[in-house]
Amino acid sequence: MNNILRIILSAVILFAAGCNQDTVDNIKPLYVTDPVQFDTDDPAIWVNHADPSKSLIIGTDKDQNGGLYVFDLKGKIIKEKTVTGLKRPDNVDIAYGMLLNGKKVDIAVVTERMTHKLRIYSLPDMKAVDNGGIAVYDGEKGTMFRDLMGIAMYTTKDGEIYAIPGRKTGPKDGTYLWQYLLKDNGKGQIAAVLVRKFGSYSGKKEIESIAVDNELGYVYYSDEQYGVRKYHADPAKGNKEIAVFAKEGYTEDHEGISIYKTSESEGYILVSDQSANQFKVYSRENPNKLISTVKVSTNQSDGSDIYSGALNNDFKHGIFVAMSDDRTFQLYRWEDIAAKKLKVN
Repeated sequence: MNNILRIILSAVILFAAGCNQDTVDNIKPLYVTDPVQFDTDDPAIWVNHADPSKSLIIGTDKDQNGGLYVFDLKGKIIKEKTVTGLKRPDNVDIAYGMLLNGKKVDIAVVTERMTHKLRIYSLPDMKAVDNGGIAVYDGEKGTMFRDLMGIAMYTTKDGEIYAIPGRKTGPKDGTYLWQYLLKDNGKGQIAAVLVRKFGSYSGKKEIESIAVDNELGYVYYSDEQYGVRKYHADPAKGNKEIAVFAKEGYTEDHEGISIYKTSESEGYILVSDQSANQFKVYSRENPNKLISTVKVSTNQSDGSDIYSGALNNDFKHGIFVAMSDDRTFQLYRWEDIAAKKLKVN
């Protein structure tokens, strides 16, 4: 075979491979939020189970004088609920049914990088319930070993609530992540108890995005430029790594992780291929195989979140919220992301 034929054959093979990739292009958001003041980083969705149409989007404004913004389901800022004056808030997550003063309260937990603290607010009123902040990674001496980044909340079937915060960098000895049990301090404020240290780290860049699947009991985190690591969320089940996936096909960083659930055990895991402005979709079921790639309107998307149920007439089958680097968050209908290729609730 001469060189010209080889070149033609190679081009045909590459074209065919590209055609076989299950890629959905140019998905547009239904709404884009009002811009924050400085720099969006991570959203979380709080579902008002009494009236889902009054659910909220909570998002961080990452700056040394940053904030925790609250939006309605059309992306409009709710000023009276927004918290300002936070010291570089990075990621935020939600937990439901925290027992405080004998009553169950939903909470938003945000990492405050410059103070090395978790800040915790009750929902939907956004009142502080952290007694001024909860210091984490106490005693760590390495440079930026206490600079907080990601956060994921884990709720057990018995109602215990754990926080798993990430940090800018850390050790490579399997103790990168620390997990804390949240409890009432006896005065209606939240305290935290360290219960374990776990998590491998490649050292290639950093670990920011963390997500927990409460029903299946797994915690996932993006070891940027390496892959997504998977562990048991329950400390009693040990610290052995279960799997690593999403190791190939990323332009640069692995970022936001979010989970769409079609049943108690099935669904999808979306991982941001940040520099390519797309999300790779993996099966929620083991072994977390790549299913498709979705190209969206976000630019350099870091954090994201999903809710898998109906909220209102705009979001009948779920909502996907992703950060964009123009100081906004973008709100997508799940059926647009699914594009007749993925299941819709």
